[in-house]
Amino acid sequence: MTKNLYMKKIGEKAKIASLNLSNLSINKRNSVLKQFSHYLKTNEQLILNANKKDISNAKSKKIKDSMIDRLKLNSKKIIQIRSAIKKIIKFRDPVGKTLSSWKRPNGLIIKRVSIPIGIIGVIYESRPNVTSDVSTLCFKSGNVVILRGGSEAFHSNKILAKLFKKALKKKKCDENCVQFVESKDRNHVDYLLSRMENYIDLIIPRGGKGLVKKVLKKSSVSIIGHYEGLCHVFVDREADLSTAIKVVKNSKMRNFSICGAAETLLIDKMCLKTHCKPILDHLSKLGCKIIGDRKIKKFISGKMKIATEKDWKTEYLSPTISVKSVNGVTEAINHINQYGSSHTDSIVTKNRKTAKKFLSNINSSIVIHNASTQFADGGEFGFGAEVGISTNKLPPRGPIGLDQLTTYKYILEGKGQIRK
Repeated sequence: MTKNLYMKKIGEKAKIASLNLSNLSINKRNSVLKQFSHYLKTNEQLILNANKKDISNAKSKKIKDSMIDRLKLNSKKIIQIRSAIKKIIKFRDPVGKTLSSWKRPNGLIIKRVSIPIGIIGVIYESRPNVTSDVSTLCFKSGNVVILRGGSEAFHSNKILAKLFKKALKKKKCDENCVQFVESKDRNHVDYLLSRMENYIDLIIPRGGKGLVKKVLKKSSVSIIGHYEGLCHVFVDREADLSTAIKVVKNSKMRNFSICGAAETLLIDKMCLKTHCKPILDHLSKLGCKIIGDRKIKKFISGKMKIATEKDWKTEYLSPTISVKSVNGVTEAINHINQYGSSHTDSIVTKNRKTAKKFLSNINSSIVIHNASTQFADGGEFGFGAEVGISTNKLPPRGPIGLDQLTTYKYILEGKGQIRK
């Protein structure tokens, strides 16, 4: 079978599956998810064996430790995956909800009703849990999904997708509601992006800057996602020091390889003497490299690289942070809106008026007061899981959960009305 024919077949199967899925009740959809969760439990060793192959291949290719860490599955992570499925099962059906309705003077009733998007193509890297999260969220919200995972997690993704298909078959549903591209050939990605607009309604990229750049350049289908996670924490002059230390440490160092990790720390020049050294000392003790401006250097004992404009634009995804002193909240807002990626930004302050100004004027999809940027996550929002995070100005924005995977249509109910 030629490459193009292989992908076209996937598209054709997805179209038929989409029609079949539209007739499934919420109880039927939930029963498939329960069965999938059960298969994850009973096939744990099979999943871990597949994952060991991926880890072994990644090490032989000398892939970075941070990437291997994302790739790893263990019993605890499988429990977490199953826990996310359990939460999603409990959510109400996001499809067929009347979002609003009104009656016109002529007696016509207009309703806005939620519907699935249709067929979603998800291209992602590293994390095998994405296979489960995306399949679960898409299926529950009435969407068919075509998965193209990264080659580094090929065996893990393949077994997880296979188990979902097995659950579909067991419950007498169309197995092609979830399809996994079982090939590492990158030409399939190009074809998916540029030649499948007759089959796919939406593309969601989930991965590094290189992947997202490629998707933006080549896709003939609408895209939601984020280019990079250049997140900031601003420590205001009226910040409680212990709160600032906690928030900055967690924002940067809880997991520095995720898109919600802070990459730049802004400190109000009015609190440099009291706040700068204690915050940076805590980061340094955790092994974080500091790159700061000349005012920051005064509070660092030992060598420190002086930050350049390039540092304000850098998503490190490593234990490195750029630090800048700013003259109040307005300068912090201007810096973030200039250099940020519209992902997630946080302010630490006791002053509610200052916080309100920051939250109102930052252009990002997620803005936070007195808490870590690492809450930029669908699970933490109570969505159970996420397909990704969108920094688009048009909705959906932020974590994409069940409700964000629906669109709507207008239903008009009349009694023979005609327009004059």
